Amino acid sequence: MPADHRLKPSLVLSTFSTVSLLFFTTSAHSAGFALIENSASGMGKAFAGAAAVAEDASTVWFNPAGMTYLAEKLKGKSQLTNALHIVSAKTDFKDRGSSLPASLGGSATPGDKDISGRVTSPVPNLYYVHPINDKLQFGLGVNGPFGSKTEYDEDWVGRYQATLTDMKTVNFNPSLSWKVNDKLSVGGGVSAQYITVKLGSSFDSTGACLKSALSPLKPGETDKRAMLGKCAAAYPAAQAARVETDSQAVVEGDDFSLGFNLGMLYQPTKQTRIGVSYRSKVKHDLEGDATYDVDEALKDIADEFNIKDYTKKTIKASVELPDSVSLSLAHKVNSRLEILGDVTWTQWSTFQELHVKDTAGNTVSKVDEKWKDVTRVSLGANYKYNDKLTLRAGIALDEEPIPSAKYRTPRIPGNDRTWVSVGAGYKINKKLHLDLGYSHLFLKETPIDNPEGFSVRGLYDSHVDILSAQVNYTF
Repeated sequence: MPADHRLKPSLVLSTFSTVSLLFFTTSAHSAGFALIENSASGMGKAFAGAAAVAEDASTVWFNPAGMTYLAEKLKGKSQLTNALHIVSAKTDFKDRGSSLPASLGGSATPGDKDISGRVTSPVPNLYYVHPINDKLQFGLGVNGPFGSKTEYDEDWVGRYQATLTDMKTVNFNPSLSWKVNDKLSVGGGVSAQYITVKLGSSFDSTGACLKSALSPLKPGETDKRAMLGKCAAAYPAAQAARVETDSQAVVEGDDFSLGFNLGMLYQPTKQTRIGVSYRSKVKHDLEGDATYDVDEALKDIADEFNIKDYTKKTIKASVELPDSVSLSLAHKVNSRLEILGDVTWTQWSTFQELHVKDTAGNTVSKVDEKWKDVTRVSLGANYKYNDKLTLRAGIALDEEPIPSAKYRTPRIPGNDRTWVSVGAGYKINKKLHLDLGYSHLFLKETPIDNPEGFSVRGLYDSHVDILSAQVNYTF
């Protein structure tokens, strides 16, 4: 039957809604700040077999070669898959000796030492698959593969390292698949990715004033010999790090960059499929601004000596979002039971530091990360209860790339996690199919012992619940 290449109104509306909602996405619950929540059918089995199962249009993301297998099931029709995940993360922090730098006496940092909070966030996905002919299929994915948000009150003990971290991505992934023969299909696509990042932190006005007074004279600054006395009068050393005299800094930037993905699906027997999928790294060169809300006394002193350290400036920073490789297996034991497995390797070692500079090349902030490559392993199953209902379950072990408590920061205080997942798919009629999934993530108790400057030492205790729903519409 002839292919209909008109852009469906439902696809346009769903794309607009998904993109809009992606800007509210605030949580990361896979390794680092990756978001694995990219289908509700996958959620129900902890994403086991994701690159091989190809049971709905979300295969555009997990393995574009799977569009060939899906097209055979759709018998020449198109499919639109729209998913929404509600992620709820509960985190408690207990201080274990956070302290001021030695230059300010090294005593305990004043502030709230025990905090508790919950972040609940929507994560949407949209996928579309359309057969061009018997061998060639087109697909489009719209999702947010990376994102993270942590937010703390401005009176907590770790405020000099972080008060706000907010990163969002929107990824457009047009793809094609090609049926090589009855056993082998290949696919590939382009990732057009937008990223926006906002980082907030407090800074101690006492230390900032002393640092400016003792630093070499910069172009445009006036004679600073009297500045040290003014700093000491406004900010006595014994009263360093007071919440009421803190200043605030916010760094914001964004970028648009390209990547690609490739996939292969091999079916050696009618019962078994093997999928391999590769997704490239995406390097973002962010540009934006650093802005400051400075304590009044520090602002007056800085103005008097013409110091521009705390005025708005243009900034830039580079971030490499990692490449990954997945190997998946789907094997039908009988007409009802399908066993699934997946191993995914992610090259997080590309993230070694977060270095923000101004246009003159001066460092605005720099944090060593030293992340490592990680592996995620999952096992799961589909059980066809009857012609309408499919039950799912899965488990996964998900490594965290942060190498030790020394390099853990309040911005991303993650740790290894274990996924336990259940779900179901229900065929309402020939056109509509509904998927539901639920996962609980068990995280190990997470120590932080970050010694940089104003050190943060303590323990995080976290757990995560994810509820997913998805509609597959075939037309």
